[in-house]
Amino acid sequence: MIDLPLSVLEVSMVEDGRPTTEALANCAGIADELESLGYGRIWFAEHHHSPAIGAFPPAVMTAHVAAVTSSIRVGSGGVLAPNHAPVMVAEQFTTLAGLHPDRIDLGIGRGPGTFHEGTARGLRRGAGPVTDDEYRGDVAAVLGLVAELQFGALPEPWLLASSDAGAELAAALGLPIAFAHHIRPDNTVRALERYRAAFRPSRWAEEPRVLVCVQVVCGETEERVAAMARPMDVVKLGLLKGHSEEAFPSPEAAAARQFTTEEEDLLAGFRAHQAEGTPDHVGRRFAQLADATGADELMMVTPVYDLGNRIRSFELVSELKGDGTGT
Repeated sequence: MIDLPLSVLEVSMVEDGRPTTEALANCAGIADELESLGYGRIWFAEHHHSPAIGAFPPAVMTAHVAAVTSSIRVGSGGVLAPNHAPVMVAEQFTTLAGLHPDRIDLGIGRGPGTFHEGTARGLRRGAGPVTDDEYRGDVAAVLGLVAELQFGALPEPWLLASSDAGAELAAALGLPIAFAHHIRPDNTVRALERYRAAFRPSRWAEEPRVLVCVQVVCGETEERVAAMARPMDVVKLGLLKGHSEEAFPSPEAAAARQFTTEEEDLLAGFRAHQAEGTPDHVGRRFAQLADATGADELMMVTPVYDLGNRIRSFELVSELKGDGTGT
């Protein structure tokens, strides 16, 4: 059984051979299913100019999904501060919080959200990568404006992190932290130790609060899981080797891809830190992650081809909770 609240990060994979509009429509469908299954929250990630992930702005998706659901928390995971004026982020999410009280999350992150250099520079109006001081200033400015505006209610702020520096910033600002274990699993435990050691209470959180995001693919058999996970393996391999993204392939196309022994070992090393397998295996991995990280909540990213497959994975995981998956 799983004792922690569970939630979902939706990265809106654009499946090869299917229109982008289908990925867009799936976002609301997934949220509706998650709400019925008792999940606590769904977040939308910010990406740009990606062949595999839809460029669906988190604020827009949050507004849409919050309007067609009734209880699940909805928000950004995250909105990337360097790409936006702080006042716009604050206005968007305080407005959403006013429209949907006690349901809106504002997860803030740092990366550009793209591997395309021209797009990254365009988002920054020609400026180079953000510095540590600029990022800290942007996050502080967003928080200050959110506190001032208060359009009837406040969004719940989180800082997304995948490094020691991000963890230390979350601690200094007194923010709950959402750690990207699905991106930097080798750094999770150390960074969270630094976060807890340096945490300063604030109006946003009186004590450290930790959400850990993990890649999850759950199926009835190991063979089924391997087939469902294979398309993301193709995309992930490029990322692990430092290449740019490629289109999210169909299961048939992914099955036809041949990996070298070295590539298989690289993928196996990544999967060892995630939670891919039958329900029993996923349950054990969740327990291990919770024990190692002290997480207060686990968030799943489930990048598999076909909406029905993703929903079935969420259903199987929800059955591991004896008292519901909500917060």
